[in-house]
Amino acid sequence: MEYIYHTIVMLNIYIILVLSLNIPTGLSNLMTLCQAAFYGIGAYIGALCLMQFNYSFLLIVAIVLLVNGLLSLLLSYSSIKLKGDYFVLASLGFQMIVYTFLYNAIDITKGPYGISGIPSLRFFGVFSLTATWQYAIVTLIAVLLVVYVFKRIKASPFGRVLVSMRSGELPITALGRDTNRFKTWSFFFSSVFAGLAGVFYASYSSYIDPTGFTLDVSLFLISALFIGGIGNIKGPVLGAVFVVFLPEILRFIGFPDSIGASLRMVIYGVALVAIIYYRPQGLLGERGTAR
Repeated sequence: MEYIYHTIVMLNIYIILVLSLNIPTGLSNLMTLCQAAFYGIGAYIGALCLMQFNYSFLLIVAIVLLVNGLLSLLLSYSSIKLKGDYFVLASLGFQMIVYTFLYNAIDITKGPYGISGIPSLRFFGVFSLTATWQYAIVTLIAVLLVVYVFKRIKASPFGRVLVSMRSGELPITALGRDTNRFKTWSFFFSSVFAGLAGVFYASYSSYIDPTGFTLDVSLFLISALFIGGIGNIKGPVLGAVFVVFLPEILRFIGFPDSIGASLRMVIYGVALVAIIYYRPQGLLGERGTAR
């Protein structure tokens, strides 16, 4: 039973991450390669707040949302005017900067040694998450909250402008809308939700190191999003289920870990190429959302 609860926790964390990426990429076609950076920032801030100050969950989340939000705004204001691949390269640069900082700032992050012994999350200074099933319930509540916010964003005038930008920004600009401002705020929401997932991951795993937040992780999340589908809720959920359960299926088949890791990447690559070719919007994605 513990194994099932563990799988549910990791699935919920990945659903939050893929949904967070779906806001800029699925709604407004703003591709980013730095989702793992915001994920890692949230994880490290959560770990340091728990170990150094023993803050409660809500206070940690507030700090993470503030830091990730400010960093996303700084990145947006410096690079959002870049178009297409140039913005992708800017987000890639941010990803590499964050990873380099996490790896080399040994006094703060302990560098390649990582941070171990991270305490469990506390609520209101009284209740602590001490069991895997408790994390499964709390992360599920967080998923439902993120789903609710995503639905509200998409149904709002703000979200309708983002969706209309899929087919081009010129008509929106002609109507007097500042498309850069809309993309900036979509990037903001994406970063804060990724930070929330990082807090859960750090506390649940009780150990983090920079290798958990590399460019490979960002590409992994993009693969999950495009395999499942972009522009709605069902697609990211399916993509998260795919990337979480595939390693478990390979483990039950009996492949050695050394082969399983490489085989998993091959399967991801083949699935992604096939879906982009035959169904660009993803398995459950909305038509008209692919680049």
